[in-house]
Amino acid sequence: MATVTVNAVGEQCPIPVVKATRALRAMTEPGVLEVLVDNEIAVQNLTRMASGHHLEARAEKRDGGVFAVTMEVREPMGDAPTEEPELTCIPDQRGSLVVAMDTDAMGRGSEELGRTLMKGFLFAVSQLPELPRTILFYNGGAKLTTEGSDSLEDLKKMEAQGVEILTCGTCLNFYGLTDKLAVGSVTNMYTIVETLAGAGKVIKP
Repeated sequence: MATVTVNAVGEQCPIPVVKATRALRAMTEPGVLEVLVDNEIAVQNLTRMASGHHLEARAEKRDGGVFAVTMEVREPMGDAPTEEPELTCIPDQRGSLVVAMDTDAMGRGSEELGRTLMKGFLFAVSQLPELPRTILFYNGGAKLTTEGSDSLEDLKKMEAQGVEILTCGTCLNFYGLTDKLAVGSVTNMYTIVETLAGAGKVIKP
């Protein structure tokens, strides 16, 4: 499938959504629409737009502060109407919630089941109407942000929408994963404590 790229870097809402909508209407065959922006609000609005068109969207943070939102277009949208639809710029959807992850398996019992539950938990977090401000990973939870983690796509999507992803550096070093961090950034225990202390609400699976 062909990829159509829309460069909306430097543009503020609603311009990225307008450009993406026009590009969608111009696609005459199945393909992938990639929209490049440089702010989290644009990512959130584009993700919402894709959902409104029943399109699967993925978002990732790239170098230089650029975010890429990709949508898989399986069927052309047809001819564009004469008028643009009404577009609403949604506010920042990040709240004061902090999620603390200290393991890569949820609950006690089967490790295999626990990892499946954890993947489902992080996906559910990514679908919240109000995303967390920060997700902290420490001890065994550090494995969730490294290469091979089943949750990387969901975490990258949230990071692209402005969610801060922080992983304990001491923990990465302990598990020999320092060079395998695949999303977010490394932090220390002082920052973890400050983040937890300043949170409006903390949840821990």
